[in-house]
Amino acid sequence: MSKKFYVTTPIYYPSGKLHIGSSYTTILADAIKRYKKLRGYDAFMLTGADEHGQKIETVAKENNKDPQTYVDEMAEATKKLWKKLNIEYDDYIRTTEKRHEDVAREIFDKLMKQGDIYLGEYEGWYCLPCETYFTEKQLVEGKCPDCGREVRKMKEEAYFFNMKKYQNKIEEFYEENPNFIQPESRRNELLNNFIKPGIEDLCVSRTSFDWGIKVKSNPKHVIYVWLDALTNYITALGYGTDHDENYQKYWPADLHIIGKDIIRFHGIYWPIFLMALGLPLPKQIYAHGFLSIREGKMSKSKGNVVYPEHLYERYGVDATRYYLLREYPFDQDVIFTPESFVNRYNGDLANDLGNLLNRTIGMVNKYFGGEINVSELAQTEFDSEFETEVVKKVGEAEVCYDDIHFSNALEKVWEIISLSNKYIDKAEPWVLFKSENEEDRKKLISVMSHLVESLRIVGILIQPALPEASSKIFNQLNIEETNWDSTKEFKADRKAIKVVEKSEPLFIRLDTNEEIEYLSSLIKGK
Repeated sequence: MSKKFYVTTPIYYPSGKLHIGSSYTTILADAIKRYKKLRGYDAFMLTGADEHGQKIETVAKENNKDPQTYVDEMAEATKKLWKKLNIEYDDYIRTTEKRHEDVAREIFDKLMKQGDIYLGEYEGWYCLPCETYFTEKQLVEGKCPDCGREVRKMKEEAYFFNMKKYQNKIEEFYEENPNFIQPESRRNELLNNFIKPGIEDLCVSRTSFDWGIKVKSNPKHVIYVWLDALTNYITALGYGTDHDENYQKYWPADLHIIGKDIIRFHGIYWPIFLMALGLPLPKQIYAHGFLSIREGKMSKSKGNVVYPEHLYERYGVDATRYYLLREYPFDQDVIFTPESFVNRYNGDLANDLGNLLNRTIGMVNKYFGGEINVSELAQTEFDSEFETEVVKKVGEAEVCYDDIHFSNALEKVWEIISLSNKYIDKAEPWVLFKSENEEDRKKLISVMSHLVESLRIVGILIQPALPEASSKIFNQLNIEETNWDSTKEFKADRKAIKVVEKSEPLFIRLDTNEEIEYLSSLIKGK
């Protein structure tokens, strides 16, 4: 029986189009799932939409639509976007679906009956965009600590979750599971700034709007967005129903991927909800940084938002995926710049990877008519070192993939590409070709087979990030053995070589000035 791996994205709030930051989160989850499948895991990926709340009710009204029609349209648009970006999710959960609403309602009722939820009155500062209440001391310069927007004083009857009851339990869990929150800086922030100072009880219902799941025993109350939304990770698997096979199979989640702005909800409230339900906690939560532009945050009102459509329609899906996965550091924010995108495209994709494939296919055709009997090869003085270095880089890339350091993993793959290009310069196949010595002809076979083998390994290693480019490499080199374990051993004589007559460019070099100008126009704003 294969090992399982359950990875989730946050469920996105459909108050507007998703920008490239949200796309990164989903692309990363997809790449992790693809990687785990390559490693033999039964991998399952969940994404979806968080469709309840006052903000949705307001935005729908502004668009002259009822909330359900509005979220239906947004869900359809998001699914189309994920399909365009080659996202292979296994389920798309919507919080307006009956399968979610019924179970979320029962969860609330269960927590209330066992004394974890109690009725009271809430008075505090409310941020509409974040749908979150804050105390006076939590505000930053009188504004929302999460988004920096204005807040307003509100008072209403509400249900509360008794967070204080789980204070010791969550502290102990953090101490016993130091890798639960990644990166470590986010874990330290939660533990030192929010948990150890004392967790306040959490407001978990609202009465001032209607668009949400009604509390079973008191329907004037709507279940507050975070208790509703967070349970998606188990309701999507059939938890609480007669059809809970996926829950039994995949829970606990191996990895929740989120943006750092919602780490408090996932890192504190969600574990406590699960503790109260007596359920296993997720194994790990990765909260990545923000993506912004040089001028600061992207803003729809300023018109300087970069949407994924801007990139994949002009440069292709793989280039979009590669840029986001390669440029995003594991534990820091990232700044999108036109220069960085064009440099990654021209430098990494067109010059390094694309050119290596074109050169290799061109030489195999020129020197051998496209076909080589690899049993006749003779080692060159450069082969052994090249083989050793490539296998070493494979191991380093694997460690990075396992640690969710995808940028570093791709960096290691590109080091293999660099080694391959340097190997060509050292071995000088054009000199061997001109030689009339039979031994040199056999060495030329070795050089070509080493290049094909290195490209085969590269093709496998980039599959999680660049599935289309990977497939094109395999097709053009007529490669069949594409399983991950085969990258651990460098075999230049793996099989006879037969390449296509004319290589198809993986990435066509861009006009640097023209594309920087185009991308700059996107972020100049209105």
